[in-house]
Amino acid sequence: MSVLSWWLAFAVLQMLQMLGLAASLVMLPGNWLMVVALATWVWMGWSGGPGWWSVGLAVLLALLGEVFETLLGSGVASSHGATRRALLLSLLFSMLGGVAGTGLLPLPIVGSVLGSIAGAAAGAFAGAWLGEAWAGTQGAKRMRIGQAAMKGRLFGMATKLLTGLLIFAMQLLMFVL
Repeated sequence: MSVLSWWLAFAVLQMLQMLGLAASLVMLPGNWLMVVALATWVWMGWSGGPGWWSVGLAVLLALLGEVFETLLGSGVASSHGATRRALLLSLLFSMLGGVAGTGLLPLPIVGSVLGSIAGAAAGAFAGAWLGEAWAGTQGAKRMRIGQAAMKGRLFGMATKLLTGLLIFAMQLLMFVL
């Protein structure tokens, strides 16, 4: 293995890590892309850098990100009295809104990210609001639950992005230690 091939592999790993972070912003499984890229590095046997313990830690962080995203996304609305129907519709509409919002703002890269975040938040609100309307909940309470679902979705996305940043920082740190 030459020094040039090592640096090329390192550059590819870092690009995949950054792509994973970007994918997380548009509601794709970016943290898992980061884990797979890191595991591939270790499996290929490149000298230096992260080992299997790092991969295990990355898996744990990715799992925590998923759990926190789900719990925060539904937990905030649930604490305001949301029905299961509202929670499920909030999740579904949030996913659809995130995908639809990706093309919302005509700005390269930044527009896709901001549009996806706005679409996911709006979808969470709309799904919770519709779920509560379907259940016959009064208007003011529907609004509070919709707002709570939107806030929970945003907090959940931020937490998942934070775990992605931790995975990125951890794998970079392993190259220094």
